[in-house]
Amino acid sequence: MVLAAGNSVRLGLGEAKQLLPYRGRTLLDAALDTVRACPFDQRLVTLGAWSAAVRSRVDLSGFTTVDVPADGTGCGASVSTAVGALDPRADGLVLLLGDQPGVRASSVAALLAAAGDGPLGVCRYDDGLGHPFWFGRAVFAALAGLHGDKAVWKLLHAGEYPVVEVAVPGPVPIDVDTREDYERLLAGDRLVG
Repeated sequence: MVLAAGNSVRLGLGEAKQLLPYRGRTLLDAALDTVRACPFDQRLVTLGAWSAAVRSRVDLSGFTTVDVPADGTGCGASVSTAVGALDPRADGLVLLLGDQPGVRASSVAALLAAAGDGPLGVCRYDDGLGHPFWFGRAVFAALAGLHGDKAVWKLLHAGEYPVVEVAVPGPVPIDVDTREDYERLLAGDRLVG
């Protein structure tokens, strides 16, 4: 599940951050390409206020789109809405962000290998915890009840379920919430490229 329903309020530009240019395409295209490189049986992407613009500019092929009500609050609304679209046979779900293009398919594979039998898993990067997250079937009811911003983090830290932390080398990939985050992302690409 890729969360891409945000309103981009913190970006402050009156545009969808999911559509910001990145490597010749968009931030969301990069995140979706990572998911396409993973062996998932189902691929979901949530869309919100910028749905029409995203649908017209992003390659959504291979994904089921889930429209999140415009009055939804934070990522909790996206997750709780999209859980209803999960295949009933799903053992779990991997949660990624549509504005975090630096997540690698190898990180997803490591997460699945280490946490795929448990209720919760999170990547432990060199400088802290970050996406992607793993949520096993036992957590689906809790996901359906989420609301508010940072809801998945609150669930992760609530202590109700055991959490597997999976070591992933490197820093937490940049999550583009502000213009400064976006500039740091592009600057990092220029240093590497």
